Amino acid sequence: FIDTTLCTACRGCQVACKNWNRNGTIPTKNTGSHQNPPDLDGNTFKLVRFSEVETDGKVAWYFFADQCRHCLVPPCKDTIEGYVDDAVIQDEATGAVVFLEKSKEAPHEEVTSSCPYDIPRHREKGPMVKCTMCIDRVSNGLKPACVKVCPTGAMNFGELDEMIALANERLAKLKPKYPKAQLLDADEVRVIYLVVDD
Repeated sequence: FIDTTLCTACRGCQVACKNWNRNGTIPTKNTGSHQNPPDLDGNTFKLVRFSEVETDGKVAWYFFADQCRHCLVPPCKDTIEGYVDDAVIQDEATGAVVFLEKSKEAPHEEVTSSCPYDIPRHREKGPMVKCTMCIDRVSNGLKPACVKVCPTGAMNFGELDEMIALANERLAKLKPKYPKAQLLDADEVRVIYLVVDD
């Protein structure tokens, strides 16, 4: 459960993800935003997106730690399996959707476009990649790297029903102040976001 109202865009989650997964870097440049890199890529599974919004003459910053949502019924898995067998697993215990090396044989653009959140990417001459829900950490009793380093409590990890209860409790608390507050696709995904605006 990711509560975007508690995110300060420190990008600790983004760095922890890159570090845990031993992902390389890519050259970047200033694009006029604090967001860096500009998008997810073969070495960036989690990206804190920055959005500046003006409402009634007041500027608000919205931060969104974008990553795979680990859909209950993942369209990317269906797409890959339409081309390659044994290229994706969906862990029974956590629901994590993990791409395997054979995913490189699937048509990259088709896999990415099948995702309603535009998440999967491919590594040059390598497999399709995205957040793995730190399945290696979680299966050993540890929290995902991004959750472990979050200093504000914006990121939470646990059983799906516990996270939904926590999300609904937080939503009820914020609704009076933020009437547009909502949970994004909470009945379709395992990574639930709380946002306060459309």
